[in-house]
Amino acid sequence: MNKIIYVFMFLIALVFTSCSTKPKVTEDIYNLRVFAERGLESANKEIAQGNFRTADSLLSEYKRLAILVDDPSLIARVCLSYGNALFYLGKREDAFEQWDEAEREAKRADNAELLSVSRIYRARGNLMSEKADIKAILEEAEKESKNIKKDPFFVAYSWQVRGLAQRALGNLDAAEEAMRKSLAIHERQRSLENCSFDWYTIASIHSLKKENEKAIKALEKAIEIDRRIENSWGLAASYRAMGDVYRNDKKEDKALEAYNRAKSIYIALKIDDKVLLGDIEKRIRNDIK
Repeated sequence: MNKIIYVFMFLIALVFTSCSTKPKVTEDIYNLRVFAERGLESANKEIAQGNFRTADSLLSEYKRLAILVDDPSLIARVCLSYGNALFYLGKREDAFEQWDEAEREAKRADNAELLSVSRIYRARGNLMSEKADIKAILEEAEKESKNIKKDPFFVAYSWQVRGLAQRALGNLDAAEEAMRKSLAIHERQRSLENCSFDWYTIASIHSLKKENEKAIKALEKAIEIDRRIENSWGLAASYRAMGDVYRNDKKEDKALEAYNRAKSIYIALKIDDKVLLGDIEKRIRNDIK
């Protein structure tokens, strides 16, 4: 909430200091761009920690600033993140509109890497919403990833999408290999939020392989990171997944302990999502079919 207030205070200050009919000087434009760049980084952390509504509010303002300075690359990158926030809020049509806009701005910037990144973001959206053939999504991700070389986070993202597609296809060894390549990049960049997601996904792959002990260890890694960065959303997701793994391993007491831990975190987060809370209740009652 403080971040949103800070954004609005900054914008109010701009109104009172920039109402002249004279064009903005270079320094004014530079300050707007720097503010949006830093804000985008902050919003991405909010998304990684499950604070999608906060990210939505922030990104709408950062997109406006990017448009003000007429920076196609910046507009595209804001749109990519904005699409992710909207997707997780259930606004899927709006999310795809943002990713389509990112692709148009990447073309306008004549940036081949950013163009490929935009297509991979949309490919992940298609994968998660089951809007296209999984094999076609994987082929597109592999093709577009060849253009992504400069930004390490975009390289890691391309590996994540390939890993998720391979998992969906049942190619579990290839899926784990891709996710570990993403993890290696995030560890080098010290991006703990992304490391947590990588470990969480690796755990899901081990679970599909019936490697329950390895799955638990991977989830413990994710939980360790999420505690460190105070990522409550990630903690709840990992405990819920841990409950599933323990239940598959016939360890009912540990499963219930993990599910109840996830439930308590969701309640503490004041999550008003009947589907989510209903799902965890079903798991506690063992009503999952």
